[in-house]
Amino acid sequence: MQYLEPAPIKDRSNPLESMMSRFDEAVKILDISDEMYQILKVPSRQVIVGLPVTMDNGRIKVFEGYRVIHSTILGPGKGGVRFDPDVTLEEVNALAAWMTWKCAVVDIPFGGAKGGVACNPREMSAGEMERLIRVYTTKMQDIFGPDKDIPAPDMGTGPREMAWLMDEYSKAKGMTTHSVVTGKPLVLGGSKGRVEATGRGVMISAIVAMEKLGIKPELSTIAVQGFGNVGSWAAKLLEDKGCKVVALSDISGAYYNENGISIVDAMEYRDQHNGTLEGFAEAEKIDSDSLLTLDVDVLIPAAKEDVITRHNAHEIKAKLIVEGANGPTSALADEILKEKGIIAVPDILANAGGVTVSYFEWVQNRMGYKWGLDRINRRCERAIKNAFNHVYETSEKHKVTLRTAAYIIAIDKVAMTYKYRGGY
Repeated sequence: MQYLEPAPIKDRSNPLESMMSRFDEAVKILDISDEMYQILKVPSRQVIVGLPVTMDNGRIKVFEGYRVIHSTILGPGKGGVRFDPDVTLEEVNALAAWMTWKCAVVDIPFGGAKGGVACNPREMSAGEMERLIRVYTTKMQDIFGPDKDIPAPDMGTGPREMAWLMDEYSKAKGMTTHSVVTGKPLVLGGSKGRVEATGRGVMISAIVAMEKLGIKPELSTIAVQGFGNVGSWAAKLLEDKGCKVVALSDISGAYYNENGISIVDAMEYRDQHNGTLEGFAEAEKIDSDSLLTLDVDVLIPAAKEDVITRHNAHEIKAKLIVEGANGPTSALADEILKEKGIIAVPDILANAGGVTVSYFEWVQNRMGYKWGLDRINRRCERAIKNAFNHVYETSEKHKVTLRTAAYIIAIDKVAMTYKYRGGY
């Protein structure tokens, strides 16, 4: 088949370009048709809405909101709602596509979707946040649905916002509809284990990868960039496995202690100090960028996109990278890491614990029956381990990186499903 040569990829490029470069690499190995390439590449639906909100000062401010449904070939769209000042349509497009591949890799019957609103939650009151999520839900009420598109929390949103979303959608439909959204509070049909699920997936991926590399958890050192929900739970659960976490970072900076940091202490300190580690005395404050290049066994980037780039990839000393964030490694950095022999467990596998337990929440809502925490954790671990082993075997078969192998599995599954369902 004939492919157009992709435009040169800029480091720290927009996430859509970065995602598409990996997509193109996997597609060439699969040798799918031009027609299927276009079907998988183009999002199914893109929605842009204006969101007028009365602020606490009485003035009306109009925010711009997005919802992109990349694919519903495997099932209803699934993806979070991100509240962040830097949200763009291109970013949401990339995140929606990542969700398609992520669900396919862990064998979940969902398609990919993502939502976002360009706003700064840190500068908004609870009342302003509530009015914003409710007007967003109203504008998206024909997009959302338990069998159509199922939102969830993401950066800047959490269980509280999902409760408001569920309530507003339920009002519009005239009945309580728990299964329209996941990541809800437990009392509103949320699932046990959901809060720590993404971090648990990172932990499981890290432990299985360490086994493949012959790294003993109890002798390992770990650096975690990002101490939000994903990073903190990944660190805590790895600490429980005997790993020594020597470095952490958040928006206030990076913190290092060669003897190890108590993650329980760090989480308690953060929760008591406006959600940051500013002033944390159990570790030395270091330059944020230097955390990525520390001499550790495992590096977990769990913050934002494109933090590992061609500018710092040469300096990374970790033997293993486990991506807690979406798109933390730029496309140009991939080749450098490969040359250095650094194994990277890709985002669409490593952080899929969240969508896995979201799926369990949706299933429980549809059944009207709750599962115990042990069952949820057991099933989550099984799903991530099975997916990791499949990706590892595929990487060995095609002699490619774990990232390319994960894309091969995901794209092949979506393409095959489309063929079975039949096109237009």
